[in-house]
Amino acid sequence: MRANLAKLSFSLAAALLVAGATSVLAAGSEADFKAAYAAAEAANKEAGALRNQWTTTSAALAAAKKAAEAGNFDEAIAASKEAEALAKASIFQATNEKEAWKALEIR
Repeated sequence: MRANLAKLSFSLAAALLVAGATSVLAAGSEADFKAAYAAAEAANKEAGALRNQWTTTSAALAAAKKAAEAGNFDEAIAASKEAEALAKASIFQATNEKEAWKALEIR
């Protein structure tokens, strides 16, 4: 059961990453980056409230900020979308496992 939950969480994260990566095809501006970064930070904050922040999310946020500082807004937006997808996957994992442990309890 736990292996199935891990596979489901990984599959969701992968799907979100692909969706986020493919939606950034046009040249992005600083305003686009700021909006994407704010959405990623908000999702990461929500994951933090659930006590389930992933270190990969922080790394993606750092990469986004670094790319933006270098003026590469396309890369910064892509990294921000990746961070948002990772944060949302961690939120899904936290809420899913909140009740899933009951299925593993010995009765």
